[in-house]
Amino acid sequence: MSTIDKRNIPFTVDHVGSFLRPERLKTAREKFFSGDITKEQLRVVEDEEIEKLIEQEKRVGLHGITDGELRRSFWHLDFLEHLNGVEGYVPEGGYNQQFHGKEAPSYNIRVTGRISFNKNHPFLEDFAFLKDKVENDENAIAKTSVPSPNMILRQELLANDGSTKVHEIYPDLTDFYHDLAQTYKDVIKAYYEKGCRYLQFDDTNWAFLADANKRKEMQEKGIEPTGVAQICRDIINEALEDKPDDLVLTTHICRGNHASSWLFSGGYEPIAKELFATNYDGFFLEYDSERSGDFAPLRYWNNPNSKIVLGLVTSKFPELESKEEIKKRIHEATEYVPLENLSISPQCGFASTEEGNQLTEKEQWEKINLLQEVASEVWGN
Repeated sequence: MSTIDKRNIPFTVDHVGSFLRPERLKTAREKFFSGDITKEQLRVVEDEEIEKLIEQEKRVGLHGITDGELRRSFWHLDFLEHLNGVEGYVPEGGYNQQFHGKEAPSYNIRVTGRISFNKNHPFLEDFAFLKDKVENDENAIAKTSVPSPNMILRQELLANDGSTKVHEIYPDLTDFYHDLAQTYKDVIKAYYEKGCRYLQFDDTNWAFLADANKRKEMQEKGIEPTGVAQICRDIINEALEDKPDDLVLTTHICRGNHASSWLFSGGYEPIAKELFATNYDGFFLEYDSERSGDFAPLRYWNNPNSKIVLGLVTSKFPELESKEEIKKRIHEATEYVPLENLSISPQCGFASTEEGNQLTEKEQWEKINLLQEVASEVWGN
């Protein structure tokens, strides 16, 4: 049984959640989708590869152990399409967001009815498998991530392909916002009852709202980005209202991550006030490139019971960052956040979609080892 103190989560070296898919798993998934193997046969391969991954995570010194999202095609759509009132579909014009330098697979979600949590959501059993494999290690805790409720809001109100029916389903949008919050209250409750004590909401919506081009597009449509950010803040805080004290719930803010490509640019300044007014226990923030801006928005962080996780190492490319540069940037961040409230991680997952980023598994683990070396020198871990 884990003896980890929740006050240490996020860990000094942590990670977002996804890891590169092994070739054996990729082959098995191809065989399943072509009808050559059954879902049960695919599940066996997934289980075996997840067990291998768990052991590798432990070997590199990670304490928050995930299943690498190895069962998922997308970091978000696989989860969202299994909520009540949401369906997955293939857009006529392809996926409605084009990454820089890479076209994403043609698949998306849309709201078809009042949204609520599906108590038979398949991800719950996926977590139960992970927890069973991790819980006997006192130095490890099972961590899982789900997409934020704000991902549904963005899809229906800010970045839809014209097929949304949300205004017909919810003539009063305050009912939409409340249903999103209630659905995620139920998500939290369901995971907690499965034994989850480390849960993360992944959220590209904040980066969308911070991107200057996207803000301009919204304003041209008569949408005020700051007002949307305030709504997103309120949805999150309503969802977290009943969070148990011994559950650590963090968020990860991403600018898009598919096959080493990205979607959005811009620092956190336009949304920092609203973001840091959410009642999360930790904030995983991308800080691996100039697209992420500087640390000044951290001045809005004011919760000494939460942590800021600096994503100073990129998961997109294999080149290793300079240890001295990472340490320098950690020191810069302490102008706004005390060292004891800082952690470090890769800036994003290594495979937010099953294709994965453009580096090898060996290079992936070298990134984690680099973070461990830096942590040892900075925090004395």
